[in-house]
Amino acid sequence: MLPFVAVSRSRDPANEGRVDPLLEVREKRRGKRPGDAYVRIVRPYEDTLRKGGDEGELIATERTILERRGWKAGVRNLRTWLIGRPIHSEREEHERLTKVKGLAIFSSDNISSSAYGPEEIMRVLALAGSGVLFLTLPLAGLIVVMLAIVTLSYRQTIKAYPKGASSYIVASDNLGSRFGVLAAAALLIGYVVTVAVSVSAGVAAMTSLLPAIYDDKVWISVVLVLLIMLGNLRGIRESGTIFMVPTYAYIVVMLGIIAYGVARVTLGEVPAFVPPPDWEPVEQTTQVLGLFLILRAFSQGAVALTGVEAISDGVPAFRPPEWKNARTTLTWAAIVFAVLFVGIAFLVTRLGIQPDGSERNTLLSLMVRTLAGDGLVLAVAQVATALILVLAANTSFADFPRLSSFLARDGFLPRQFAFRGERLAFTTGIVALSAVAIALLIGFRASVSGLIPLYTLGVFIAFTLSQGGMLARWWRRREDGWRAGLAINGLGTATTAVVAVVVGTSNFFQGAWLVIVLVPILMIILMGINRHYRDMDQALALDHMDPGEEVAPRPIVIVPIARLDRPARQAIAFANSISTEAVAVHVTNDPAAADEMRERWPEWAGSTELVVVESPYRALIGPLLAYMDALQRQAPDRPVLVVLSEFVPKHWWENLLHNQTALRLKLRLFARRNTIVADVPFHPYRD
Repeated sequence: MLPFVAVSRSRDPANEGRVDPLLEVREKRRGKRPGDAYVRIVRPYEDTLRKGGDEGELIATERTILERRGWKAGVRNLRTWLIGRPIHSEREEHERLTKVKGLAIFSSDNISSSAYGPEEIMRVLALAGSGVLFLTLPLAGLIVVMLAIVTLSYRQTIKAYPKGASSYIVASDNLGSRFGVLAAAALLIGYVVTVAVSVSAGVAAMTSLLPAIYDDKVWISVVLVLLIMLGNLRGIRESGTIFMVPTYAYIVVMLGIIAYGVARVTLGEVPAFVPPPDWEPVEQTTQVLGLFLILRAFSQGAVALTGVEAISDGVPAFRPPEWKNARTTLTWAAIVFAVLFVGIAFLVTRLGIQPDGSERNTLLSLMVRTLAGDGLVLAVAQVATALILVLAANTSFADFPRLSSFLARDGFLPRQFAFRGERLAFTTGIVALSAVAIALLIGFRASVSGLIPLYTLGVFIAFTLSQGGMLARWWRRREDGWRAGLAINGLGTATTAVVAVVVGTSNFFQGAWLVIVLVPILMIILMGINRHYRDMDQALALDHMDPGEEVAPRPIVIVPIARLDRPARQAIAFANSISTEAVAVHVTNDPAAADEMRERWPEWAGSTELVVVESPYRALIGPLLAYMDALQRQAPDRPVLVVLSEFVPKHWWENLLHNQTALRLKLRLFARRNTIVADVPFHPYRD
């Protein structure tokens, strides 16, 4: 690499001790002939920091992140092995998704719900007896019609918001921040439940193939969530590559099975349903078929629509033109889901299949077993189903962190959620989603039926607010095509609002009440965080500073010391470099030791003043704080700068052998108003 050339200071005695902020060194060299000389400017640190294009700009290299020493090097190597090397910000454009990968990332939730959607409808209908299971197909058809309406509405939304069409953004922009926060709260809960439901359904598919693992399904679910988290920490493009194969494998396998089943039904070769030995019928209740039961069955099946929002949330993740690619992907996903959902519902009703009350055998496994027996086809179908169901959780891992980053950007979530990690992924959001989803899996014992009532309501609330926001936008702006947009989004608003009401009322006692309670609580939390950030920004802004206010008043400098030693002397020297009035403070309960320190003090610390505070009750922090309070009462406008000397042992475990007085002092002093803490570490060992 060629040396960087720039104006810099030369090496001569006058510059001894001075540093160049741009880390450039001017070296005087002799030429080949007598009397020849030249100056060469070198950058001895260019392996870690290189010069940027602008004046005064330095650019950190990858080595600043990867280079570690000691045990930290092993941790760094393990992290690099698990999630990969850091990605340069300039590579962000290359991390965008194609439509093929986008379908796998954002639509796996929607497509995979075809595996358990018909089963959830049948489980509710079966409460009134097997004679009403024929309603599964009409309800599935109604859900597909609703999907078409919602898809058409979201195509409008994506075009109107090409940089991100999240319900939070649309509702905030058109209905106000409170409705935006309501949509965000509902979506955040929906995304968490999506992970729990998808993984639980995937493990249920595994247990249908391997019944022996049924009792361990909770911990298997937890491990799977952690693996998905790890895949997403590697970055969105790489996670798309990882999860693309299972998604398309499920689509191909299930389309083949449905085509085979439809062909047999068409030819009149309808095999009889023979339940497996461990199959149990759904326990019938006293309920009779009525409007309430039909609505509840519909709401259970409507869970299949929950993945539609995902693509609109993830528009910025697509390659340019983002909104066109997102719209195309949304249409593909809707068509694939409709074919699979209706196809499965058609076959299970024509074959007379009934759901397993024990949940050991999924409806899909019973359908494949009836059509193809217990051989290779069943194994392939169950593996493909299990994989896409588990990886359908990846939809939330793609959208929850992105939505969290929007909220953090606007001050409704902690700022850490807006930070993009080494792999250009929103690390905090990914980890937070994993933790909450794991808690939900453990709390509900990874039961699909137990989690489903929590699933749909929050997402349909967000649907309604998004479509309502678009309705308000068309009416207010009157843009080109506003009449058609008004009709499309108006129909979408009415449809999703009706479903939200149906889901909330029909599943209220089955668990929907929990969402109704949690959404307002989460809203209050988000609004409280936003209020804190607004108050903080107002307090810190220069615009609110009194013109006569001194920016940096001269501090009162004190140095707490425990004994006469090298760390204390180093701290006192540092304090004296800041102020000519620095004071050493010794808090003790041993008057004899204090007298000895006073005698040796002049020869040891020179003119630095020593104050001894006797503590007959053997406390350290209380008397020191009282002394600081007394100092500040004399000069209320001046801060107190506390210089702490801290011994740093060679090995981390040696910290356990010391009382960590400096650490305890720092923890108390950081929360004290008008107080500055300076830590002066002392390293007695040299590498």
